[in-house]
Amino acid sequence: MTDISLPWTGEPVRVGLVGAGPWARAVHARVLAAGPETRLTSVWARREEAARETAAPYGADVAADFDELLEGCEAVAFSVPPAIQAELALRAVKAGKALLLEKPLGGDLSSARRLADAIEEAGVVSQLVLSNRYHPAARRFLAAARKLEVAGARSCGLSGAFLGGDFATPWRLEHGALLDVGPHLLDLLDAAIGPIERVRSAGDPRRWIELTCEHEGGAVSQCSLSGSVNVPEGGTHIELFGSEPPLVYDTTGLDYEDAWPVLRREFATAVRTGVSGELDARRGLRLQELIAQAARG
Repeated sequence: MTDISLPWTGEPVRVGLVGAGPWARAVHARVLAAGPETRLTSVWARREEAARETAAPYGADVAADFDELLEGCEAVAFSVPPAIQAELALRAVKAGKALLLEKPLGGDLSSARRLADAIEEAGVVSQLVLSNRYHPAARRFLAAARKLEVAGARSCGLSGAFLGGDFATPWRLEHGALLDVGPHLLDLLDAAIGPIERVRSAGDPRRWIELTCEHEGGAVSQCSLSGSVNVPEGGTHIELFGSEPPLVYDTTGLDYEDAWPVLRREFATAVRTGVSGELDARRGLRLQELIAQAARG
């Protein structure tokens, strides 16, 4: 587990941010500017006013266009819809920039594959913002899960995000919970139980979709996803069952401020060493392949 109590002795990684929406303001800009491992150099967004509002609290520049952003940084963080991320990230790869990518990797499997292949060919560092994976509680859960013989699991990722508010964005409303929340749950189930070999689905991802995952070794997991239900607090819940008492991971009450310093330290370490970690673009492609399989029913 990453020890963030150790002092950072390297130069901060200069990061440009693409996007100025709610998630970019709440997480990307704030976390990257906090350092000491990273420094937010500039922000570029389709709306210049939004970019200025995002950059101003941290004294970052506002790039006139994407090319200008690339010129002033060594790494690029993306907080834009997946189809736009897949397109712009290809340009960043060609410029030799390290990438901090949102999930899902692309708007569809083909664009995700093009990006993952380009990253591998260029040899640039990539890392995914799979927020659960940087939280100490999730890492303790996964460490315990890997010692168990799991027969089956049930899980859910539920929220009312699509009912209104900042995160009821067009791409989320169009594609639903499978593309939005699916990467988080599929990643955790795959990591906790063993590689998922097959995914089947039932339902409507814009309302409620149910996934049945068959894992290497014979375990079966169920996954319920929705962003359109009125629940007191959105979140993730996983229960693993076998010969031992159930092992539970529940995000209720978790403070994600414990996750962001880990994400920042691991990204900066990857950039400075030139070696991507486990949660790289290839992992993103793996998850997108599972999502595409699930979308076929």
